[in-house]
Amino acid sequence: MTTPSDPGHGRPDPGLSAIMSERRQLINLAYRLLGSLAEAEDAVQEAYARWYAMSQQQQDAIESPGAWLTTVTSRICLDLLGSARARRERYVGEWIPEPIPEPTEWITGRPGATTTDPADRVTLDESVNMAFLVVLESMTPAQRVAFILHDVFRYPFTEIADVVGRTTAACRRLATEARRRIRAAQALPTPAAQHAGIVRAFKQAWEAKDIDALIGLLDPDATATADGGGLATTFLDPIEGGEQIAHAWVEIARRAPGNMTFLERTVNGQPGLVALHDGVTVTVYAFDIADDRITHIWAVRNPEKLRPWTTGR
Repeated sequence: MTTPSDPGHGRPDPGLSAIMSERRQLINLAYRLLGSLAEAEDAVQEAYARWYAMSQQQQDAIESPGAWLTTVTSRICLDLLGSARARRERYVGEWIPEPIPEPTEWITGRPGATTTDPADRVTLDESVNMAFLVVLESMTPAQRVAFILHDVFRYPFTEIADVVGRTTAACRRLATEARRRIRAAQALPTPAAQHAGIVRAFKQAWEAKDIDALIGLLDPDATATADGGGLATTFLDPIEGGEQIAHAWVEIARRAPGNMTFLERTVNGQPGLVALHDGVTVTVYAFDIADDRITHIWAVRNPEKLRPWTTGR
């Protein structure tokens, strides 16, 4: 598999710097495939472990280490996606993809990391907004891998076939079906400034406990989904209907402690909100908007998914 980060000529240096320079792309790929930053980091770490488990002679025989790492990472993710379905059947409440801040606000790595490494940041674009990731969750693992590798990372189907273990024609069909699902589920994108204005108005109405204003900002058929993972208190089933969501959010505001603050932040490349309790992030809110109305709210409260948002990591 070719990789965009390979040099345009000659064989890439298989040394440490050349190998580690692939990490940014691998994290970007794995996050989109898995919807979980923690799992993406583990998948990439496993790919590197397999590289360094080989002898020097085996490494030297690989023409493109970056291509090899991309293929192995993709296969690891494919296996993880297969087992994730069973794990999520046992998940407490709804499972929402792990939210990530904008690059300037986020450094990946394990707890205790203190350095800023640009290669560790997930590049944000439309392929990581929450609505997009949620649609990906409805796909089969093979569809997801074929679509992300081809439509997002521009790999040819001949190479994708080697990852998913299917024919080139089958991979092309997988990506076509995935593309159809994306088109059917996504509305026309709302300009960023307009999106931000609606989220800001929602925040102000929420803080004012203004039910009428909230209802006016919500689509009548809006849905709110929360993810506490059994580790944080939240509603287990999605709330259907703009009026029902407005009443629920006013009740949340009434129950919120006095030291709770709500901030406007970028969530997966789009304007969102973050709730802080005593300065610690306890909830991240992502929004989907169509025709000037909020159509979906995702509230992530599972503390294991808020690691990139927690200060003093």
